[in-house]
Amino acid sequence: MKSELPPNHEHVDHDMVKMEVNYDDISGEWLGYVMDLLLENGANDVFYTPIYMKKNRPGTMLQLLCAKEKIDRMKEIIFRETTTLGIRYYPLTVHRLERTFTQVPTEWGAVTVKLGIHNGETVQCAPEFEDCKRIAQANRIPIKSVYEQVWKSVGFLPTNS
Repeated sequence: MKSELPPNHEHVDHDMVKMEVNYDDISGEWLGYVMDLLLENGANDVFYTPIYMKKNRPGTMLQLLCAKEKIDRMKEIIFRETTTLGIRYYPLTVHRLERTFTQVPTEWGAVTVKLGIHNGETVQCAPEFEDCKRIAQANRIPIKSVYEQVWKSVGFLPTNS
């Protein structure tokens, strides 16, 4: 995978591929299994979207993002494990922010936080969900209270609050 900077810094991946498949004849259980296989075999991201297909049939679109060198492995999994007869894929460029991790103290315990940095400025702050969940359950408090305290501690105001 080509990068303009090392992977720990903000960079652009030019050798990425987006793959898509539409299904109207596959079990949701199978889709969950396939998602796990794709991620375990190097897909960077996998997601499903409900769609309507010809004759107004409800269906599901599988989309995944992977490095170019993973195309053959992704195709093998999709053809062997699903009902599709074809896969669409095309080149894609992905701009990735620099990421750093830090521990943020809260009154209930520390939370790992991923920070997204653009041009030297923190523009994203993502508390680790599993840490927040564990604290919320252990202290019988709303998970949003944990997130709010983390964001306040790092001086970050999320856009969805």
